[in-house]
Order: sequence, then C-alpha cells, then structure tokens
Amino acid sequence: MAGMIDRITTDMNEARLPGDLEKYRGYALELGATNSVIVKAGDIPVDERIVLKCRIPRCFGYGTSAHCPPNALKPSELRELLKSYRWAVFFVLDVPPEVIVRDRATIREREAAYQKIFNMVNKIESAAFYDGHYLAFGFAAGSCRHTFCSQHEDCQAMNGKRCRISLRSRPSMEAVGIDVYKMVASSGWDVYPIGSNAKPEEIPKGTLAGIVIVQ
Repeated sequence: MAGMIDRITTDMNEARLPGDLEKYRGYALELGATNSVIVKAGDIPVDERIVLKCRIPRCFGYGTSAHCPPNALKPSELRELLKSYRWAVFFVLDVPPEVIVRDRATIREREAAYQKIFNMVNKIESAAFYDGHYLAFGFAAGSCRHTFCSQHEDCQAMNGKRCRISLRSRPSMEAVGIDVYKMVASSGWDVYPIGSNAKPEEIPKGTLAGIVIVQ
C-alpha cells in the first residue's frame, strides 16, 4: 500500500475519507483478515464490565504490561475520546480453535496469530497516518507482553525503560473495555467463547479481532 505521502490539511482530507475507509477495509483483507467492516465510532461498545473480566478471575497478564489493565487506557477515557471520532475499521482473523486454547504445544502458533493481528493494526494505522488522518489509532488482540516478550522476564516499560517494541505494541480491544464479542456478533460474523477449560474439538473456530479508529 506504499505511495506518496499526502500533505496535512486542516480537515484531514475530509473529502477523501469515504474512499480511504474503504481502502483500509480492503487492506485488512489483503493483510489476511477473514472479514472487515467500516463502523461508526459511536457504535463501538465500551463497557467497564469487559475490564472487570481481566480481574475476576484475574488474568495472568493483569498488571504485568504497560498496555494491560490497570495500566491501559480506562473505558471511561476511551468513551470520551471516541466522541471526537466518527469512523473506524474493524476486522477479524479466524484461526483454528486449538491455537487459542492455552496449550504449550501450540504456543508458537498462538503467538504468531496474535502477532498477525498486531501487524494488521500497525499497517492500517500507519497507512491512515500517511494519508493525512494523523490522529488515527488502533487496538489489537491479546497482551503485547505475552505476544512479543514472552521470553523476557518482564515488560521494560513497566520499569521506566523504553518498550522493546514501542512502535508495534498496543493495548488489546478488551483491555480498554471494548466488547469484542458484541462487535463481532453485531457485524454478522460467528464468534465462540474460548475459556481455559475449552476443548478445541467442541469449538468451530477461534476469532481474534483488531480495530483502527481513523477519524
């Protein structure tokens, strides 16, 4: 998707926005997304109960990353920020259920799947930035700490040092309170709950999601 970098305009290329949104939706598919859709920022469901699920029962990643609760952007903060935005591109990646179920035998495949979502978010956000939508930002899936730095003892950013992957790391959608299950179902796509006791043979597929709020 590389091309000429556009100059910044006071309206962030408003006239071109509809075409750009469709371009980013298609770009998500090119990058490997199973489905993608343009959504209104006001329709993004943000709910404090999503972050509550990070605490009860306590997620193994809770408090271990600069981008995981309680360190991530708060749902109330995101809800307020979204009032200044109108459009976003939401996408999903379907994966075999055994990749999502936590099993040491599939840890490499699991990390690769989550890294793919981060890569999609990074690339789409970057494309929007260079198209003049310079306030675009995105959220990925899963903990960046366990997706990229699982072989390290800690998250450097938590110790006041520079993040090892500062330009790639993002909070997950769930970490900031976005109801991903609701968004996927509302988009007309199938999604299934996969918990710690899930059996892969009983689940049709796994689903990972990402979003880029464009303008």
